[in-house]
Amino acid sequence: MPSDLHIGIDTEKIVVAPYRLKVRTGRVRRDRTGSVTEARPVAPSGRSREVRVVFVARLAFPLIFLAAVLFAAGLPWWLSAGAAGAMIGLGWHRQARAAQPGTFAVPHDDRARVLWAPEERVAFERAVVVSHRIRRTWPSLRDMIDPVAADRVLTLALDDLAALMGRRQEVRRLRAELARVGSQDVPADSPALHALVAQQARVERLWAETGAQANRILGSINAAAVAGETFLREQQIGAAARAAEAVLAELTLGPPPAEHGPELADRTEAVITAYRELAAAGQN
Repeated sequence: MPSDLHIGIDTEKIVVAPYRLKVRTGRVRRDRTGSVTEARPVAPSGRSREVRVVFVARLAFPLIFLAAVLFAAGLPWWLSAGAAGAMIGLGWHRQARAAQPGTFAVPHDDRARVLWAPEERVAFERAVVVSHRIRRTWPSLRDMIDPVAADRVLTLALDDLAALMGRRQEVRRLRAELARVGSQDVPADSPALHALVAQQARVERLWAETGAQANRILGSINAAAVAGETFLREQQIGAAARAAEAVLAELTLGPPPAEHGPELADRTEAVITAYRELAAAGQN
């Protein structure tokens, strides 16, 4: 089992390996959570070649001036010129890389898995998203689970899923190739046709087996996320009920407050009635 898992997701593929992934073009942002490091491309800078040339030219002028000053101070010219040239080249390289879309290099060893098929990429990326949901529940569950052990199991599940999705995309490719083989104008008792049918049956069995295994892993990851989130919601509901109970207890303690509203209405009505009687007596 890998102690660390690196996942690179770009627009054309998903690369999963137990070591740091190399970048072919552009730049990437890496986010580490537990033993999983997720890397995604950074949007290109959008700077054209002309803009990059101007930037490097502006960078070159002060570096050349600095190299001249250092040469005048006694530093060998080749050393100051070499340092200035290296910094100018580094600035140009970084600007050119930043202007390109980010893509990951394809590893060529057995420890890495590369998912090209859109269906397998979507399924694995969905599992990565669900794994973030699982990790967000761990701080509230720290008294009930061991985060280190849970991280190890989740990393293993993602690694197993990546390996399974790699197999499944190969089965998908072989399945499509066999489906394109035409059997027209071939006798029904042809040994070649019988061999083709037998291989198609094997591919279909493997297709069903890998699908069932993938569904079990995806279902387990999703069930873990739902269980943790449901427990947290239950905790929130329980806390809200306890807070409401405390407020209600304070509201029901002691005698009910005196109701002065009706008394005020009675007095107001008596004053108005007396005023009307005095007014009627004055008129008489």
